[in-house]
Amino acid sequence: MPHVWDVPVHDSTRLRDARLAVEEAAFAAGLDEARTAAAALVATELATNLLKHADGGRLLIDVVPPPAPVEGGDRTRFVQIAALDHGPGITDVPAALDDGFTTARSLGAGLGTCRRLADAFAVHSTPGRGTVALARVGTGTAAAAPTACGVRAGGVNLPYAGAAHSGDAWTSVGSGDRVTLMLADGLGHGPQAAHASSAAVEALRQSAHLPPAESLDRLDTALRGTRGAAVAVAQVDTAAGTLRFAGLGNASAWLWEDGAWHCLLSRPGIVGVHRPRTLTDQLRRWGGDRVLLLHSDGLPGRRTPPSAPDLLSADPAVMAAVTLRDSGSAARPPRDDTTVAVLSPAPREGR
Repeated sequence: MPHVWDVPVHDSTRLRDARLAVEEAAFAAGLDEARTAAAALVATELATNLLKHADGGRLLIDVVPPPAPVEGGDRTRFVQIAALDHGPGITDVPAALDDGFTTARSLGAGLGTCRRLADAFAVHSTPGRGTVALARVGTGTAAAAPTACGVRAGGVNLPYAGAAHSGDAWTSVGSGDRVTLMLADGLGHGPQAAHASSAAVEALRQSAHLPPAESLDRLDTALRGTRGAAVAVAQVDTAAGTLRFAGLGNASAWLWEDGAWHCLLSRPGIVGVHRPRTLTDQLRRWGGDRVLLLHSDGLPGRRTPPSAPDLLSADPAVMAAVTLRDSGSAARPPRDDTTVAVLSPAPREGR
């Protein structure tokens, strides 16, 4: 089941909580002692930065698949550490990543240390709105390498009310020239909802070669006996330049196309409980300027995703984290498990 560690960081006592959470995640991901220590140091540095520069924030710690979807769904896992805040932001991110840069009379080695230790590290900041820093720590392989077909995926998962298990789950799987992104929102929340969404993840690995509507048919069978789930499935065929989408329930899907966000509609239903007799794929064009975003109903369904150019081209998990952060605040906490998953073109070599 998806185990996500949500660590609020508002005083120095939470630094230990962040380190312990990352160590648990590293054990779940199968990291060795050296990489576990690296992940723990990254989490400690990011949590410290939240206190020093943003008057607090939160760490979301998760075990995620590689950003480059591979054939059949690689079982390799990375510890992902996302630091989210609503602080003053960073005016010069490249400078902040250099050793020695500081605005808090410290050594100025925090973000630079994180970048060196992590397999992938990225920061997005908007002055006056806050910062997202995201690290992935794995076995030391190239966690940010693009797939042969040039598509990458990422996401963030926030459990409801600080629960250990989220009823949401997402995954990405490659199959030839096709890359499939799925988001599943188990009915309700808690362990039973997590069981349903986990069953959807396992079933997709066996059906990612199929178009989305056919995959949903397989998932419907796999989820019988569970609470059921709202599921959105999107599949990019880079050789054909197409995107196919099908969804059941209230998982939302958005496609960035021709300079604007367009909503892709799901059908009413619950996978594993109630499926329409007929379900067909929606077909759209896919190219280097497209971005696909899926989210569960923890986010307001009518809220248009952000569209800043630097965010659209960012690491998909960073875009997902910014979208999640900007959807709420301490005064408006999420109303359910909340997950955002993004599929986007991989950067071209030399860019």
